[in-house]
Amino acid sequence: MAHKDLHQKEAIAKLKELAEDIDFALMTTDLTQPPFHIIPMSTKKVDEEGNIWFLSGKDSEHNTHIEEEERALLTYSSKSDMEFLSIYGHARICFDKKIIKELYSSGDDAWFNGVDDPFLSAIEIKPSEARYWDTKNGKLISLFKMAIGSVTGNEPDLGEEGTLKV
Repeated sequence: MAHKDLHQKEAIAKLKELAEDIDFALMTTDLTQPPFHIIPMSTKKVDEEGNIWFLSGKDSEHNTHIEEEERALLTYSSKSDMEFLSIYGHARICFDKKIIKELYSSGDDAWFNGVDDPFLSAIEIKPSEARYWDTKNGKLISLFKMAIGSVTGNEPDLGEEGTLKV
C-alpha cells in the first residue's frame, strides 16, 4: 500500500467519505482503564471541520462515560470494501435541538420516541488523530492483485494508507 498523509480539506474529505460510507463505527469510551466500553453507533454526519456526529440516549452508559472523561476512539471497518478508519478524539454531549433535528431521521424512531424525545442527545467527536486504509478497489480486486503480485514478484498497488490531519 502506498503511504499518503492527507491534510486539512483533503483529510476532512477522506474522513467524511469513509465514515459516511462505512456508517457504523465501534465507539470506545471510558479509556481510563480496561475493559473499555464499546458500542456500535451509526454515523449521522461529518461536518465541515471533520467532527463526527451521532445520536445517543442521554442516560446511556457511553454518555455517562463521556461526561466523566471526554476521550473516545472510533473504529470503522468495511471488510467487503477493505476500507478502515481509526479516529482518536474528544467527545462532547450536545442537547442543541437544532442540531438534533438536523441529525434525526425516521430510521431513528426504532431507538427514540421522535425528535422531541427528552432523552435524546447528540455526541460530537472532534478528531485529534486519525488513520485510514483504503484499497479503492474492494476485496475481490485486491485479492486478485495480491495473487498477480505473488506470481510476478511485483508489489501490487493495493491502495493507500496514512494519517489524516484534520
